Amino acid sequence: MGIPLAEPKAGLSLADASGGPGPDLSLLYDINGLSKAAPPWVDRIMGFVGEYGIMFGLVVVGLWSWWSVRRSGTREDSIAAVTGLVWAPLAAAVAVVVNIPIRGFVERPRPFVDHDGLEVLVSGKTDFSFVSDHSTMAMAIAVGIFLAHRKLGFAALGLAVTEGFLRVYMGVHYPTDVIGGFALGTAVTLLLAPLAMALLTPLVSAIAGSKAGVLVRAKRPGRGGGRSGRLGIPEPRAEGPGQKDLAA
Repeated sequence: MGIPLAEPKAGLSLADASGGPGPDLSLLYDINGLSKAAPPWVDRIMGFVGEYGIMFGLVVVGLWSWWSVRRSGTREDSIAAVTGLVWAPLAAAVAVVVNIPIRGFVERPRPFVDHDGLEVLVSGKTDFSFVSDHSTMAMAIAVGIFLAHRKLGFAALGLAVTEGFLRVYMGVHYPTDVIGGFALGTAVTLLLAPLAMALLTPLVSAIAGSKAGVLVRAKRPGRGGGRSGRLGIPEPRAEGPGQKDLAA
């Protein structure tokens, strides 16, 4: 069912040269229009998932990754991988802090402020729209998990992309808000990873050698494996049947 596009208000540059709605606005209405066609109970679920559920899912994937990497590879592999997983939520926090001046500089209103006919699934969004904090955090965490555990990292990236889609579906962000969040989260995680690994690795190594070492390295490693990349970024690999753990 088609949804008429509202006229953008003055000061919001979302129109193309012909004066019609730009692709950002058109895509917003197309995606958000799906929520209008959906039953109310579906929208309630989507609103909850987009606001809280995806982030909880990323926490679960992160814990699953931690459980896996501490049981695979050598002691050095486990330290490198756990360090990467510790960096993931820290990277998300740093990215959100970086986003504060970006939002203040751009000062882009939420889409429902300037455009009529949107189905808004969550209330209370009074801050600026660009860039999306949820998309930023989700992608930062997902990229951090990917650096530590490739297979589960793909699952985390899928959740992050879903988060971005839902922010538009919920009517609280433009597609470019989401893309900007993905870019910011990825950039912060990757660009600061070498420094973060250098600072966090001694701490994780100290924990590994203490009574709390089980948090880094399981006493009885299971199947699975990993190897550290050239820059200290873990790359898990599968061990063959009967392969012995050479960790001290």
